[in-house]
Amino acid sequence: MRSAEESKRRFLLGAGGLSALLLAGCDRLSETEWFPKVLRTHETLSRSVHQLLGSRPSMAQEFTEADVSPFFRSNGTSMPEGEEYKALARSGFANWQLEVGGLVEEPTKLSLAELRAMPRRTQITRHDCVEGWSAIGKWTGVPLSNVLALVKPRPKARYVVFHCADAMGGSLTPEYYYESIDMDDALHPQTILAYGLNGNDLPIPNGAPIRLRVERQLGYKHAKYVMRIELVESFANIAGGQGGYWEDNGYQWYAGI
Repeated sequence: MRSAEESKRRFLLGAGGLSALLLAGCDRLSETEWFPKVLRTHETLSRSVHQLLGSRPSMAQEFTEADVSPFFRSNGTSMPEGEEYKALARSGFANWQLEVGGLVEEPTKLSLAELRAMPRRTQITRHDCVEGWSAIGKWTGVPLSNVLALVKPRPKARYVVFHCADAMGGSLTPEYYYESIDMDDALHPQTILAYGLNGNDLPIPNGAPIRLRVERQLGYKHAKYVMRIELVESFANIAGGQGGYWEDNGYQWYAGI
């Protein structure tokens, strides 16, 4: 088995090292002292490279119906454990509401029916997971920009945080999954709150009733089981302060691809 020092050396040999190490096992690497520091360094480099090589408004590749994967696997939680979520699922999410607040002028709550009534977007894109698998899916949902237009973000709003129903670890004091993106990605036309997958309602294992699709970033940024959206100026007072559940555990915040 390769030593930690050897893994570190191979990582530093080139940009491709990050992907190789992530695919080898992120959980194990996040427990080392050096890997989270390298991730943070790579994040700065990654954002700079993306800004140099392509504008942030650039579009992720879209595919055809013929390219859609026969099966789109679920990663992570396949059914949140909380009784509140299970009750919502039993009713077909008829009583579910998406709360949108924080640094906004007009906080609101939207039912699934209300989201479905808004202008929609369908896109066929590839999901790339740090575990090493990819799949192409046909997603339908409301552009996040349309939802933000309803609530009118305040000038200080810099990030959009997605609070989710899946509790991580299953302890008596659960740590709920959350993720975040900046306003550039939030307003991107391919960033949607998806309620449909491959022509059907979004399945529970894939994040029903809605999940985030932020197509220019890796899979862990695509939050499932979204219950609440919060616009903030910083992450300082949210969980571990790094902008996401996995980021609090050593992953990079910006996961652009």
